[in-house]
Formats: sequence, C-alpha cells, structure tokens
Amino acid sequence: MSTTGEAVNTTPPTTFDVAVIGSGIVGSAIARKLAGYELSVALLDARNDVGDGTSKANTAILHTGFDAKPGTLESRLVREGYHLLSDYAERTGIPVEHTGALLVAWNTEELDALPGLKEKAERNGYGRTEIIGPDEVYRQVPHLGEGALGGLTVPDESIICTWTTNLALATEAVLRGVTLLLNRTVRSVEERGDSTVLHTSGGDVNARWVVNAAGLGADVVDRLFGHDRFTVTPRRGELLVYDKLARPLVNKIILPVPSSRGKGVLVSPTVYGNVLLGPTAEDLTDRTDTGTSEKGLEFLLSKGERLMPELLREEVTATYAGLRAASDHPDYLIEADGRRRYILVGGIRSTGLTAGIAIAEYVAGLARDAGLALVPRENLPEPPHMPNIGEAFLRPYQDAARIAADPAYGKVVCFCERVTAGEIRDTFGSPIPPAGLEGLRRRTRAMNGRCQGFFCGAEVGKLMDTRGESACEQRHSSREAQR
Repeated sequence: MSTTGEAVNTTPPTTFDVAVIGSGIVGSAIARKLAGYELSVALLDARNDVGDGTSKANTAILHTGFDAKPGTLESRLVREGYHLLSDYAERTGIPVEHTGALLVAWNTEELDALPGLKEKAERNGYGRTEIIGPDEVYRQVPHLGEGALGGLTVPDESIICTWTTNLALATEAVLRGVTLLLNRTVRSVEERGDSTVLHTSGGDVNARWVVNAAGLGADVVDRLFGHDRFTVTPRRGELLVYDKLARPLVNKIILPVPSSRGKGVLVSPTVYGNVLLGPTAEDLTDRTDTGTSEKGLEFLLSKGERLMPELLREEVTATYAGLRAASDHPDYLIEADGRRRYILVGGIRSTGLTAGIAIAEYVAGLARDAGLALVPRENLPEPPHMPNIGEAFLRPYQDAARIAADPAYGKVVCFCERVTAGEIRDTFGSPIPPAGLEGLRRRTRAMNGRCQGFFCGAEVGKLMDTRGESACEQRHSSREAQR
C-alpha cells in the first residue's frame, strides 16, 4: 500500500464521489468524515506528505474558544471542536496535556480589559475564567518577570501534538478507504457534465464533488472555480524553542492580553517537554517563506526579557517559522455551491487545529443540504492508536515489557529525544509512511533535540534508507500478489 504520490487504494475509481484538496488537519478531517459514508473519496495535496503546510508549524494549543469573536462561525466551531478533538485524542493516543492558561496584564490598560475578556468568554459559552490579582499570578507562575498587575485564568486551555493530530486524521481516512494522492498541485479545473476534472501536476483527478481545503492556496484554487471572494495573506509567525531544562519554569500557557495591535507573544510548554516563545506576526507575499529572520528573533528576545527573564538564560534548541492563512474575511469562509458541486473551506486560521473535526461535521452538513447523498457506512474500522511522542506519557524506551518483546524499542538512536530504532522502523510500516526526513521528524521527534541531528543524523539516515527500501519492496510485492 503506497501513499507517496500514488493512490493508496489499489484500484481507485475512474471518478471519485468527492475530492478533497489539502491534507492538512482540516482537509484530513473532512476526508475522514466523508469516508464514513458510502462515498469514494480522494485526498490530494501538493506536497509529498500530509500536514506539511500550515498545519505542521503552529503553537499547538487546544483552544477553548474563550477569546473568539462571539457569534461567528469560528467561535462556534472552535467551541465544538475543543470537545470533539479532546475525545478523539483520548481514543487515538494523541498527546494532550491540560495545563491551563493565564492571561497576564502588565499595564493599567490590559488590567482594565480583563472584565471584558471574561464577559466575552461567557458569551462564547465558556464560564470558567477567573480574574486574579498579582499575588495569585506569581503564585501560579513564580518565574514571571516583575510588574504583572493581574491576570485571567483559563483552566481548560491545553497543549497538544499538532503533528500526531494531522497524521491520526489522515491515517483514519486511509483506513476508511480514502485514496491519498500526494505531489498533486491543482493547476486548473474543468467541468465535464456531472463531474469536475482537476488537472494536477501528477495527472488528472475526476470527481463529482470537490472540497477546497487548500489552506494557504485556498484562494488560488477558489479562483480556478471562477470566484474572487477572498485573499489569503501568508502571515509568518517565528518562534524560539527552548531546551527541556527550561520546562520547570513554565507549567502553563502564558498568554498576553489582546490589544488593537494583535494577540501578541506567548510563552508555552510543549508536549515534547520544551518551551515556546512566540510567535511574531508578519504579513508576507511569498507563500513559501518559512525562514526565520534576525529582526523577528530580536523582537522575541525583547518580549521574552519582559515576560520571563530566566527563560532567556536557558539554551535555545531550535527556531522555526510557520505561515498562517490570514485572510481579508473576518470569519471562517465555508460555503457550498450545489449547482457546481463545490465547497470552499477558506480563511481557516490557526484555530483550525482545534476546530478541524467540527469543521468536517459542518462541511458534511452543507454537502448534504446541497445535494450530496450521505449514506452511513457499516462496519467502519476502529480509529488508529497513534505512537506516543509526548514527553508526559510512556515512551517505548521506558517500556520494559515492550523492549522484552522487541529489543528494537530498547535501541536508542536519537539520544536527545530518546527515539528508538523500533519507532523509526514502525513509521515505514504505517499506512502513511514518511516521504523524507522532515516527515520522520514529525512522526518520531528524531533529530528534533538539542543537537539537531549532529550525533544521530548518520544513523537515522541509514535506518531511513534501509527501512524505506524494505517498505517499498513489501508494497511492490503486495501489488504483484494482488495482480
């Protein structure tokens, strides 16, 4: 079974019932949902792996939706998505830590804004916030910088593994029969009777319905369908990743009080045991520019000096930047055109991580109302149980019983992140194996630690070559047997 640029199903239909463009969290969630009905579904992506766009690089926070604009579609779907994803994470083993969050007011203007934020949270259906004074702020986060005047607690904000979330949704979609088509940039579309032909860089894909969940490219694809209703602006967010030794400084998400200038910079623990500082917010024109900048890093360091000076004395493990799909539309833009059998899922900001499963439910409802017959399938496979790469949960190198059954789980290859040969091997036998080193990093944490692959790079590369060739041979043998 192959997922690197060719159909996962051995005999895909000539015309799919639905083609979903974009295999990020939102697109994968939609494909998974639609595959729960009697439909043939294709999931396309321009890249060589799922979740390789905006979904891979964000602050990885599972939001309650307390600070969304009340009454918007985004507010509704984030609120619903929080509960749906929390449940899905528990069933599939996606790492989640319920750390809670604290908005910190550093001046009178921010302090005066706290009651309004509490009231906003209540209007969004979240009633567990609490305004606290400076003594309680420092009791909860003793390593904060000096000068905090008060805060607003949000006890249900959580941290999550965005990589595993995306992979779990895409994997379950594949297990449900979705055909995954990678390296397929949509270049043009053509309507032919009751179907649409997507002319892609990897060949034509025919579908009766098309769902556009292309993230940064959603407006481009939308224009291929003759629309001009929104524009995506890539907004670069740069972040600093601090070493695991910094984690004792930060036991919860430290949020700024939003202002007219934006949401600002946060400090957050990660499920991998690190600490994040960021992000910046810089609007660009280049939709591929994920490089970090000297200016951005200087900005983050200046903010960090105020927020938590002790953090800046810790080692920086890595820097990275993600592009958010900011748009000129003030809300999620999710609309169905029944006549053309086309659904746009655009303007999905970073909250799409939390809202993804709820967005999929909403899209299914729109599709049904627009004329797509949704007949539930029987005997769906169980959701996958994902490999754990969270630091707060049992890892293979710590599992004596697992090591006794298979010594490969006791052979540590990446010592910074404690990744074993067994874990690397397993990725190549999974329904969606990594297409390259970056995909392997997201699946195992290999080479993501302090040395950034300096010590383990050669061994990881060797295992990738060996396992990758073996997996290709197994898939080839399987196809030959099916012939």
